[in-house]
Amino acid sequence: VLIFEHGFDLPEFAAFPLLDQPAGRAALLGYYRGFVDIADEYGVDLVLDTATWRASHAWGAKLGYGADDLDRVNRDAVAFVEHVRADRPADAPKIWISGSVGPAGDGYNPDVHQTAENAVAYHGPQLRSLAEAGADFATVLTMTHAEEAGGAAQAAKDAGIPVTVSFTVETDGALPSGQSLQEAIEAVDAATDCYPEQYGINCAHPEHFAERLSADDGWCHRIGLVQANASKMSHKELDEAPELDPGDPTELGLDVAGLQEQLPALTVVGGCCGTSHAHIDQIARACVPATVTT
Repeated sequence: VLIFEHGFDLPEFAAFPLLDQPAGRAALLGYYRGFVDIADEYGVDLVLDTATWRASHAWGAKLGYGADDLDRVNRDAVAFVEHVRADRPADAPKIWISGSVGPAGDGYNPDVHQTAENAVAYHGPQLRSLAEAGADFATVLTMTHAEEAGGAAQAAKDAGIPVTVSFTVETDGALPSGQSLQEAIEAVDAATDCYPEQYGINCAHPEHFAERLSADDGWCHRIGLVQANASKMSHKELDEAPELDPGDPTELGLDVAGLQEQLPALTVVGGCCGTSHAHIDQIARACVPATVTT
């Protein structure tokens, strides 16, 4: 949305520098408020991620942000979402602030393979900034292998903030590292004494992973978040695509709703690459029980 609809140039696909630009802040405010309107329409709580998926050491350094700047911008990102949810009517649906954390490498590529110990050190500063700024919880997104995911979960535990760990999967339903989703979830749970509040799947279309899920499997009960791509393209195809592929918002909504039978703990649904307010509206329309909206 920010690139293709608002025309922003986002080097390294980082949105957090927009917080340092008046025009960027205005665009982010409108972007967030569109989701607030959807949540209010359907009468459901809303999770808003901070614009900090790339606001960690390695990515920040590429954009000229040092440690102090990253601490500032992570805290500012939480305060920005706090502003969005301020002065809400007492009976309005609740807005939750999720501190967004991304991988040290590319979310499509597992080449940057961190050990769990290195991941604790890498993600610790950002998670502490988000926790101290008052984020309700953290969401670690687009993890490509279990070791970094486990280290990030441990760093969240050390920072005293609840965390959801979400994995990227390819068109075959496996992580970019080749590890199965089940293996990754069970490895992180074993390494962190089941610390993540829940797990998620993001940056993939439901068609890519739905057949791998079953409510009869205990590990599927640990998945509480799905943030789906609009497109059915592979990550390689998306990287090379000259134009945005918006897919079919109505079909996506129905596909996400269909996951509820396979994922009994699914409570947070939303969008990833290529999705807009139209997609989230259709996801909410398909997933929210009719009794909530009447």
